[in-house]
Amino acid sequence: MVREATIVTRMNKRAPRQTSDEPANALIRQYRKQFGFVLFLTDTAGRVCAGQPGCAGCKRPSDCLALRRRIIAEALRWGTPFVELCAQGCLLWGLPAMTNQVVTGGLIATAPARVQEKVRAAADALLRLAEERNLTNGSLLAARRAEAEQERYKAEAIHSVKGTDYDAIRSLYLQEEPALIAAIKKGERSAARAIINRVLVGIYFLGRDRLELLKSLVLELVVMMCRAAVEAGAEPAELFGGHYRVLADLAKIHDDEALTRWLTGLLERIMDAIRDHRRYPNEVLLGKALSHMQEHLAENLSRDTVARAAGLSPSHFSHLMRDKLKRSFTEVLAQYRVDRAAQQLARTGDSLAVIALACGFPDQSYFSKVFKKITGRTPLAYRQLSGLPLPGHPPP
Repeated sequence: MVREATIVTRMNKRAPRQTSDEPANALIRQYRKQFGFVLFLTDTAGRVCAGQPGCAGCKRPSDCLALRRRIIAEALRWGTPFVELCAQGCLLWGLPAMTNQVVTGGLIATAPARVQEKVRAAADALLRLAEERNLTNGSLLAARRAEAEQERYKAEAIHSVKGTDYDAIRSLYLQEEPALIAAIKKGERSAARAIINRVLVGIYFLGRDRLELLKSLVLELVVMMCRAAVEAGAEPAELFGGHYRVLADLAKIHDDEALTRWLTGLLERIMDAIRDHRRYPNEVLLGKALSHMQEHLAENLSRDTVARAAGLSPSHFSHLMRDKLKRSFTEVLAQYRVDRAAQQLARTGDSLAVIALACGFPDQSYFSKVFKKITGRTPLAYRQLSGLPLPGHPPP
């Protein structure tokens, strides 16, 4: 959980404004040109400082000010642009204008309600543009979004585990395990944290005050995480502190908060270990891809399916093939198939058509063409040199 930041608002209208009008005016012009929507800058009370609201306003100006303050407060709370509908039927959305961690006002946009389908994209762009011009605190808002996301995960997890038993929680492991393993292997910390959070909530909801039960469930989760990390190339001794202290540390824990800190700390060590051994995991994953190719030569293999089986993106897989093997996926696959066919030709009396299909070639003609290109001989000539009689021919 991100530590709560202390936000200071400037309510005194005579206080020096901390948000420069020039960057704000430049953003107002850019936003109008890019999206066609009105954008204006307010102080913390909701009063306009730069730009024009673009609407006639309501009969009670205090309502407009209150609505703008609410938009600023809610956007700060959730870390994302907040959208509201005013009494006059206009949509408003905005962000807090900030200098460091000081809220100095708001960036508010307006549009008719009839264009609401365009507002979400424009609101997301407002966040990006305001961060680029340093008119808001992007890091703080990102932290607030992460907090909100974590609370959402927690609520969903609690709902999903109501009325479940131990076996149901274990099934939650099985459901989340592939995604967690993939996130750990790829070093995607935020995705791994989200999955861990979902599983932890389920564990706590089930275990409640039964700490030993919680520990046993968490231990299963640790085994899953560490297995994924080792498969991704991390050193086991490095994960476990060099002396396999994990179990000893777990035994010393006496409350669920300490258990959470211990588990999340282990996750961070796992991700650090993978990051520190980034080159080795690539070699491991490439080896897994090559093994998959050899085990499934008879099937209709594609670069994307093999990459997926190894936990690699297709483009990264192609890069590794070129970098480590100096050959493309197609070239390596053809070589593997020809090598397997050569073994079959030398060791069996199977027909060329049977061997072609067993090695993944679509037909005998294409098999003969590729085989000769790589070996310099036709399959029949290769078999003759191996000493085996040709199918249908008596031995010499």
